[in-house]
Amino acid sequence: MNYNEFRHFADSWGLVFMGLTYLVLVGWALLPRNRAANRAAARIILDDDHPAKERDNG
Repeated sequence: MNYNEFRHFADSWGLVFMGLTYLVLVGWALLPRNRAANRAAARIILDDDHPAKERDNG
Protein backbone atom coordinates (compact mmCIF):
# COMPACT_ATOMS: atom_id res chain seq x y z
CA MET A 1 0.00 0.00 0.00
CA ASN A 2 1.64 3.22 -1.10
CA TYR A 3 0.90 6.74 0.05
CA ASN A 4 -1.68 7.50 -2.65
CA GLU A 5 -3.69 4.35 -1.89
CA PHE A 6 -3.58 5.08 1.81
CA ARG A 7 -4.63 8.69 1.20
CA HIS A 8 -7.58 7.59 -0.92
CA PHE A 9 -8.64 5.07 1.74
CA ALA A 10 -8.34 7.65 4.53
CA ASP A 11 -10.22 10.30 2.54
CA SER A 12 -13.21 8.11 1.83
CA TRP A 13 -13.52 5.94 4.94
CA GLY A 14 -12.29 8.65 7.29
CA LEU A 15 -15.13 10.89 6.16
CA VAL A 16 -17.64 8.07 6.65
CA PHE A 17 -16.26 7.36 10.13
CA MET A 18 -16.40 11.02 11.18
CA GLY A 19 -19.92 11.40 9.81
CA LEU A 20 -21.18 8.34 11.67
CA THR A 21 -19.47 9.47 14.86
CA TYR A 22 -21.15 12.87 14.58
CA LEU A 23 -24.57 11.32 14.04
CA VAL A 24 -24.15 8.94 16.99
CA LEU A 25 -23.06 11.73 19.34
CA VAL A 26 -25.86 14.08 18.29
CA GLY A 27 -28.39 11.25 18.56
CA TRP A 28 -27.11 10.34 22.02
CA ALA A 29 -27.35 13.96 23.19
CA LEU A 30 -30.94 14.23 21.97
CA LEU A 31 -32.23 11.04 23.60
CA PRO A 32 -35.28 11.70 25.78
CA ARG A 33 -33.62 10.17 28.84
CA ASN A 34 -30.88 12.85 28.67
CA ARG A 35 -33.31 15.78 28.60
CA ALA A 36 -33.11 16.55 32.32
CA ALA A 37 -29.32 16.43 32.36
CA ASN A 38 -29.11 18.66 29.29
CA ARG A 39 -31.45 21.24 30.82
CA ALA A 40 -29.50 21.20 34.08
CA ALA A 41 -26.24 21.70 32.19
CA ALA A 42 -27.75 24.61 30.26
CA ARG A 43 -28.84 26.32 33.50
CA ILE A 44 -25.59 25.72 35.40
CA ILE A 45 -24.13 29.11 34.52
CA LEU A 46 -27.32 30.87 35.61
CA ASP A 47 -27.53 29.21 39.03
CA ASP A 48 -26.27 31.40 41.84
CA ASP A 49 -24.96 29.00 44.47
CA HIS A 50 -23.12 31.68 46.44
CA PRO A 51 -24.98 34.99 46.12
CA ALA A 52 -22.77 38.00 46.59
CA LYS A 53 -23.41 40.05 49.70
CA GLU A 54 -24.82 43.46 49.04
CA ARG A 55 -22.04 45.95 49.48
CA ASP A 56 -21.76 49.68 49.42
CA ASN A 57 -19.96 50.73 46.28
CA GLY A 58 -19.59 54.33 47.41
